[in-house]
Amino acid sequence: MHALKDKLVTRALEEGFDAARVCRPWDVGHVPARLAEFLERGRHGQMRWLAERAHWRGDPHALWPEARSVIMLAESYTPDHDPMSVLEQSDRGAISVYAQNRDYHDIVKKRLKRLARWLIAEAGDGVEVKVFVDTAPVPEKPLGQAAGLGWQGKHTNLLSRQLGNWFFIGSIFTTLDLPADPVETDHCGSCRACLDVCPTDAFPAPYQLDATRCISYLTIEHRGPVDEALRPLLGNRIYGCDDCLAVCPWNKFAQAAREQRYHAREDLVAPPLAELARLDDAGFRAKFSGSPIKRIGRDRFVRNVAYAIGNSGDPALLPVAQDLCEDADTTVADAARWAVARLSGTAG
Repeated sequence: MHALKDKLVTRALEEGFDAARVCRPWDVGHVPARLAEFLERGRHGQMRWLAERAHWRGDPHALWPEARSVIMLAESYTPDHDPMSVLEQSDRGAISVYAQNRDYHDIVKKRLKRLARWLIAEAGDGVEVKVFVDTAPVPEKPLGQAAGLGWQGKHTNLLSRQLGNWFFIGSIFTTLDLPADPVETDHCGSCRACLDVCPTDAFPAPYQLDATRCISYLTIEHRGPVDEALRPLLGNRIYGCDDCLAVCPWNKFAQAAREQRYHAREDLVAPPLAELARLDDAGFRAKFSGSPIKRIGRDRFVRNVAYAIGNSGDPALLPVAQDLCEDADTTVADAARWAVARLSGTAG
């Protein structure tokens, strides 16, 4: 199996992945306790699926008991621009780096399927595989650490001494009994950069995340109005937040993204808020076709844009906010009225 694994790693790199490691499905014993605490404290917010599928997410071996190995793969999407610079442009929207071009789910999954088909052909009859990319109750980050891809940093994301923390994770579960790699150890040391930079104090403690305060959760997963106390803290972030990732010192070793479809579209690096606010449903779908942003829909996206307009301090954007005050979506209209109050100086 050692020879097969060596060939597998080589093939994975040829497919476009930047690292490939192996662990056992049962190598994540700490996950159930951490997940249970996260759920008990209500830190998952509206993400009910985390609670509904907690058994599988807490025990990946239960997801597919026949699996003997998990192949964990990393693919870099390191940006070639400073993702923090847009935060200084108050009339522009800040979009998370991973969403500035094509949806990674589609790209990574196709690579995983090609690699899985190669593995079946190479290993012979009787081998079974299942591939996952962030859409099933699989604890990708703990499995990634168990396989040695990296470690879960104080911001709870996976990071690597070779890749920084700008990389996607995919997994292939298989009935093959492949040699496992050593688990990666923590290399965060005394650094607190990711904790201290968070605009909303979403980290109650190192290695703990309260998703209900996380801007990525608030702008992507949260439905309905965002708590008024948190709205000013969103700044101009309209889809996700990269602050804790961008400040990680390990990024000095990050590899540039080889996949051109991860390189930012020029129109999504710092898009004008005024243009985005005027998107109707058809315009939204056309602009974000093939993008992960499309998943949240026009209304939630424009809600975020309205909050950003309210935070801009730019009186030129007041008419734009006023135009949204009677929007058919009540949450968008509420966000617009809040923005008008902020820009006109009548906010309570």
